[in-house]
Amino acid sequence: MESPHTVGHGTLRGMASNVVNLNRFRKKKQREAKAKQAETNRIRHGRTQAEKDRERVERERAERAIEGKRLERESDEATQPTLPSEEPDHK
Repeated sequence: MESPHTVGHGTLRGMASNVVNLNRFRKKKQREAKAKQAETNRIRHGRTQAEKDRERVERERAERAIEGKRLERESDEATQPTLPSEEPDHK
């Protein structure tokens, strides 16, 4: 009598059911290593969203403070002196 794992007439019995694609495991391992490296780089070089928001708020506050201390505002034409050639003739 034959055992279930013996070769009979050129075929294998019971062994061909688990075909494994090794490329899948290799690629999965590479993706995991890449994700781990990306996490390390984010920690080492990146900034959190809170840090970015805080910096943006500080920059906007500084811009408003500087704008408030200007002697002449570029957008306000009433505070800019007019040249004699631009004045209307009232004689």
